[in-house]
Amino acid sequence: MKVFQLAFFLSIFLAIKGCSRPEKFKNHKQNFNADWFFKISKDSIDDNSSFLNNNFSNWEKVSLPHTPKIEPKIVNNQWQGISWYKKEFTIDQKMKNKKLFFKFEGAMNIAEVWINNKKMIKHQGGYLPFVIDFTNVAKFDNQNTISVKLNNKDNPITGPKPLKKLDFNTYGGIYRNVWLITKNKLHITDPIFANKIASGGIFVKYPKVSKKEATVNIQTHIKNENTNAKSFTVRNTLLKNDSIVTFLDSKKSTINPNNEDEITVDLTVKNPKLWSPKYPNLYQLKTEIINNGEVIDTELTTIGIKTIKFIGQDFYLNGEKTFLRGVNRHQEYPYIGYALSDNANYRDAKKIKEAGFDYVRLSHYPQSKSFMNACDELGIVTIDAILGWQYYSEDKKFQEHIFQTAKELIRRDRNHASVIAWEVSLNESWMPETFIDKLTKIAHLEYPGNQSFTAGWQSYGYDIYLQARQHRLNHYDTSIKKPYNVSEYGDWEYYAMNAGLNQDSWNGLLQKERSSRQLRTAGEVALLQQATNIQEAHNDNFNTPAFADGYWVMFDYNRGYADDLEASGIMDIFRIPKPAYYFYQSQRDFNDSFGNPMIYIANEWKKNSPLDVRVFSNCDEVELFLNGKSLGKQKPDKNRISNNLKHPPFTFKIKSYKKGKLEAKGYINNKLKCVDAKLTPEQATKINVIIDNDYKGLQESDSDIFFVNAFVVDKNNTIISDFKGKAKFNVKGDGVLIGENPVVFEAGVASIVLKANTKLKNVEILATSAELKNNSNDNKK
Repeated sequence: MKVFQLAFFLSIFLAIKGCSRPEKFKNHKQNFNADWFFKISKDSIDDNSSFLNNNFSNWEKVSLPHTPKIEPKIVNNQWQGISWYKKEFTIDQKMKNKKLFFKFEGAMNIAEVWINNKKMIKHQGGYLPFVIDFTNVAKFDNQNTISVKLNNKDNPITGPKPLKKLDFNTYGGIYRNVWLITKNKLHITDPIFANKIASGGIFVKYPKVSKKEATVNIQTHIKNENTNAKSFTVRNTLLKNDSIVTFLDSKKSTINPNNEDEITVDLTVKNPKLWSPKYPNLYQLKTEIINNGEVIDTELTTIGIKTIKFIGQDFYLNGEKTFLRGVNRHQEYPYIGYALSDNANYRDAKKIKEAGFDYVRLSHYPQSKSFMNACDELGIVTIDAILGWQYYSEDKKFQEHIFQTAKELIRRDRNHASVIAWEVSLNESWMPETFIDKLTKIAHLEYPGNQSFTAGWQSYGYDIYLQARQHRLNHYDTSIKKPYNVSEYGDWEYYAMNAGLNQDSWNGLLQKERSSRQLRTAGEVALLQQATNIQEAHNDNFNTPAFADGYWVMFDYNRGYADDLEASGIMDIFRIPKPAYYFYQSQRDFNDSFGNPMIYIANEWKKNSPLDVRVFSNCDEVELFLNGKSLGKQKPDKNRISNNLKHPPFTFKIKSYKKGKLEAKGYINNKLKCVDAKLTPEQATKINVIIDNDYKGLQESDSDIFFVNAFVVDKNNTIISDFKGKAKFNVKGDGVLIGENPVVFEAGVASIVLKANTKLKNVEILATSAELKNNSNDNKK
C-alpha cells in the first residue's frame, strides 16, 4: 500500500514538474488587431495593383474589429462595395525556422489576402474563420505587408438573399479578431486549416458521463513539417480552477517528415462537475507535445462535461428532463454593425442570461467565438447555425459552399459546452431532400457518436424539428414525433396573422394595436401589448411537446429590406429593457442558481397611464400600494392566458388615477423579499449618464465598445419618458464617441456608442440638453 502511495504521489510530482520545467519555444498567439490602414475603393473598375502598391497615402488608420462605414441608427441604405485593409509588420529572426499563420475570425464577405504582394487565399463567406500559412513568403530582414481586399456585395454563391430583400443586415469589414500564430514545425494543427473530417486540432468527446465518473476522449491532430522524423508524447492535463484534476501521457509516437498523426487518449474523471445552465462548470484542458523532454507546443481548450439525449420528444441533460426557455439573437450593434469587441459580445450574452433565458438560437449564422465562450461560461445552451434565410440555389457552387460551411461550423465549435445541436439548415428556405441528406450526413461525420444532433426547419431528415410558431395556423403538427423546438414565436404571428414567409411583400398587414413590434417610444399601452403577446405565445408553447422555445427576438435590429427597425426585441437596439424583458426575468425561479426574488411594475404612473397595473414577479404573493395605502394582495392568476406559466403576471385594477407613488411588494412564504416603485414624473431637473459596464471578469483590452445612456430625470430620479429634446455628448479623456450626436431622447433616454479602454481610464462623459434649463449632471467616469 505504501509503495502504491509513493508511486502515485511521485507521478503527480513529475507531472507538475513536467508542466513547469523550462521550455523551448512552443507557440505564440499574438493579437493582430492594432495599426491597420483602411481605404474604400471608389473606382468603377477595381485595380488590385494600385492598392497593393499604395504607400498608405490617404488611407485611414484603424484598429480591428472594424466596420467600413459608420451607419445611421436606422440603416436605410447599408454600404456595400470593395474595401481594403493593409498593415506592415516585422518578424523576429528567431522565428525563421517556425511555422507562421494568420487566422481571421470573420471578414465580410469575399476576402482576398496578399502577403508581401503574393496572393495567398480567396475565401468565401463572412461568418467563419480562415487560416493562411505564410511561412514561405515571410521576410525576416525588413518590413512585411499584409493586404486584404473585401467585397460585401450581394453574392449568389454565399447567399443569403440580396440585401434589399433580406431580414437582417450583413454589414462588412474585418469585424472580428485577427491573430498571428507562430508554431514549431512539429505542432498541433488548426481544425479549419487541416480541413479533415472529424479531425484537426483538438477534438474532445464524452463517451461515458455520470455524476460518479466521466470519460473524456481527447483526439489531437499533429503534423510534422520538419525534414526528419520526430518522436514525441502528448500530455493532456485537466485543470479546474487552476488545480490539476487528472493527467495522462500518451505512448511515444514517431511521425515521418511532412506527415501527420492522430493521438487519441481517454481521461477518467472521478466525480466530475457537470456542465448545465444552472451549474456551468468548466474545465481547462492543456494539451502539450513533448519532444526530448521539452514542451514544444501547447493548446488550451475550455471544455464542459455533459451528456444529452432525447427520450421520445423529451430532452434530457445529464439525465434530467429539461425545458429550455430561449431567445434568438442577431449580433448587430447600432452604428458599427458587426464590429463588436469580445467584451461587447460577453455583455450581450450576460443580458440574455439575466433576462431569464437558458438557451439562445444563433440566428441565422455562425456568431463570434467570444459570444460562444460567454455562453459556455454563463450556462446558455446554444443551437449553432450556418448562414441561411429564404434562399436556396441549384447552383452546384452554392451547394458546395454550404456543405463546406457546415463542416467548418462544427470544426470551429465542436468543443463548446453550450452547443447541443447543429442547425445545418437554410432557414426558411425549402431544400430538396437530397440536399438535406448531404447536410445531415456531414454533421454526423464531423461529430460522430450519440452526442451529435442536427436541427432543421423542415421535418424531413433532421434529428430535431425547428418550427416557428408563426409558420402554421395550428401551431404543431401532431403527426411529427421527433424532438421539437419552437424556433421562433411571439412576433410574426401577431404582425401578419400567420401570413407566411417573404416578409418584404406583407408590409401592409401591420396592425399597431396587436403587433409585438413596439419601440420603447411606443408608449405604455403598446409595450404592455407586446408583453401580452409574449405571455400568450409562450404559454401556448407549453401545449405542444416542445423541449425548448425561442422568442423572436432579444434585441431590436435593422433589416435590409425595411426602412425602420424591427422592434420585437425585449431590449431596444441599445440594449435598454422594455417591460417584456421583466416578464421573462420573472419566469426564473427565485431559488435558481442564477435567480433572485424579483418584482417589476410594468406601467408608468402618469395621468394617462392604464389603470390595469401589470406586475411581473417570481414571488408567490404580491401586494400593491398607492400612496402608502394597500390595494390588496394577490396570488398568481392561473386561470387567465398564463395558466401554464410557473409565474403568471399579476394584474391590479385601479378605479381612478391619483398622483403619487405606486409600490409593489413581493412575498415568499409570507416574508417580504423584494420591492419596486413607480412615481408620477415631475419636472425634468437633470441628466444621469451611465456607461453600460457593470460586468465582472472581462478581459482587458485597449479597444472596447460600450453603450452610454443619458437618462433625463426629475428630482426623484424618475425618468421623464415624454421629454422632448436632444442630448449633446462630450467625452473627456481617452475615448471616442461613435454615432449620431446630438441624440434625440427616446422615452427619456438618449444613447450613443463609446470606444475606449476596457478599464475606462481617464474617461468622463458629459451630456447636456438645450431643452433642459439647468443641465445639472451625474456623469459616469
